[in-house]
Amino acid sequence: MKRQGISAALLFIVTGTLLLATAWLGAEESGDPVPEQERGGHGVILQVQGAIGPATLDYVRRGIADAEEAGRKLVILQMDTPGGLVDTTREINKAILAAEIPVATFVYPSGSRAASAGTFIMYASHVAAMAPATSLGAATPVQIGGAPGEPADEDEEDRERSQPRGDAERKALNDAVSYIRSLAERRDRNADWAEKAVREAATLNSREALEQNVIDVVANDFEDLLTQIHGMEVDVASGKIRINTEGMSLERQDPDWRTELLSVLTNPTVAYLLMLIGIYGLIFEGYNPGAIVPGVVGAICLLLALFAFQILPVNYAGFALIALGLILIISEAFVPSFGILGIGGLIAFVIGSIILMDTDVPGFGIPLPLIATVSIIGGLLTFSIIGFALRARRSPVVSGHEEMIGLVATAREDFEESGQVWVRSELWRARSTKPVRKGDKLRVTDLNGLVLEVQPLDEEQETVESTR
Repeated sequence: MKRQGISAALLFIVTGTLLLATAWLGAEESGDPVPEQERGGHGVILQVQGAIGPATLDYVRRGIADAEEAGRKLVILQMDTPGGLVDTTREINKAILAAEIPVATFVYPSGSRAASAGTFIMYASHVAAMAPATSLGAATPVQIGGAPGEPADEDEEDRERSQPRGDAERKALNDAVSYIRSLAERRDRNADWAEKAVREAATLNSREALEQNVIDVVANDFEDLLTQIHGMEVDVASGKIRINTEGMSLERQDPDWRTELLSVLTNPTVAYLLMLIGIYGLIFEGYNPGAIVPGVVGAICLLLALFAFQILPVNYAGFALIALGLILIISEAFVPSFGILGIGGLIAFVIGSIILMDTDVPGFGIPLPLIATVSIIGGLLTFSIIGFALRARRSPVVSGHEEMIGLVATAREDFEESGQVWVRSELWRARSTKPVRKGDKLRVTDLNGLVLEVQPLDEEQETVESTR
């Protein structure tokens, strides 16, 4: 009886276990499958080339939004960049993470790179792909570790020197590390190498990146890319989705006029020149009221420059120094200071131009040759003004009270004390301490109001004067 009870209990336990296992397996099998995109449709290619800035952000953000609205199935970012601005990169990644359709970043063609900011965008994308003979990495913030594209230091002493020293630098570096690791974990990619790319400016080629799970695909061209990502599961904003590239066609969406205009205006060199034209125009209008053209052109250029500076990482202390320098240089022509205003303005202008852009990102600095050229022109203007002032100081007086002293006048009438004389083709009233006869030569000794003080010349002086 006891054995029967034990057998029944064992049978109950085994049966219950089997039932639970069957139910669990059934639940797994009956789970919602990952939805797959429909066959066919269109994909969009957006070209990201050069430094990543505000124009790139506007282009990518609108490109993804337009693709979603038009029912496109895939967005491909064709990338070749040396890096870009941190804030702009974060905004692009926000647009990618919030996308309802897959976004694939493809470093193409061969020889291209996804350095610095490009590496962050690669990690944020649903699909990361590279063509053969391409590279990515060197994602160290340039204010800390130097320009993007520098290889990691192998020498331990050099590596220690490259580490951030200030609190602000450490915060920026740690923030970048935390950010790229979060992107790597979101896309299930190599987070350790991502940290190395930020801390040590590490780089990889396409083959190494695929082996180390940094990218998903190495493709020769767009057709090969579509073939390899077919059936890949990605996590878009609305949930998981399986990419279906069968029968998909790709269309290239080039930047429109708005993006091109924004790209030109936010070019630091263009913004810098617009600012100079604007300031000079307003100064010339102030010194020549009613000229109109300098004021109108200057105001338009200055407003466009301020718009660009609002978007760009600008040090406004540099902007103020440039404006002050130009005002001092122009003031030298109207308030002669024998070079003090002009040289001081030139120094302020050069320092302001160098520190104007508050970033070392490639493509977002003002070229030093341009600064040197403008500074040399300003220096020549300053020294020309100084030269004019010195020559004017040494020149004889040609007007006013001093100019009349020493001139030779001719008496127009006889007079004992006062009468009319002719000097410099003008008729003057003159006073003399000696009698004067008509036609006598007289020397001007002083000027009292509109009356000349004269005295007769002796015969020897008359002879000398007549020979001049």
